[in-house]
Amino acid sequence: MIELEEVTGDPARLREVYGCFPSGVAAVCAMDDGVPVGMAASSFTCVSLDPALVSVCVQNSSRTWPRLRGLPRLGVSVLGQDQHGAAGRLAAKEGDRFAGLDWTETTDGGLLVHGAVAWLDCSIHAEVPAGDHAVVLLAVHGIRAEPNAAPLVFHASRFRQLVAV
Repeated sequence: MIELEEVTGDPARLREVYGCFPSGVAAVCAMDDGVPVGMAASSFTCVSLDPALVSVCVQNSSRTWPRLRGLPRLGVSVLGQDQHGAAGRLAAKEGDRFAGLDWTETTDGGLLVHGAVAWLDCSIHAEVPAGDHAVVLLAVHGIRAEPNAAPLVFHASRFRQLVAV
């Protein structure tokens, strides 16, 4: 028998439990009046093939999401295994998130980070309130992938690398 503890709303305990599920790390970025704007998201997931949809979950307290939300296109870059520094900078609350990052702007204003394993050119399809976050569904307009390159993995509040078995 597996004994479960009651959910008490302790954010640290919930984060520990949620952290048992490994995820990739995506950069969600765009150009805003000539200035790169972006954030890291470990809640990126594929949603639908037809239509092509992906999602990210964004904290309601984010200061970056309000800037991205109004832009016509967002670039989503699935970060590669050696990009933990980029992930950390893009997740930082202060400082230049794009210092040392190479990137390309799409024709519609999305921003794609070099060295990623996959890139998606997206627009906002829908935004759904979900507690202290919003679930943002993104329509996918363009794609590119490096399927033989290893992604960055986030597990138990740490960046990790995949090991083939």
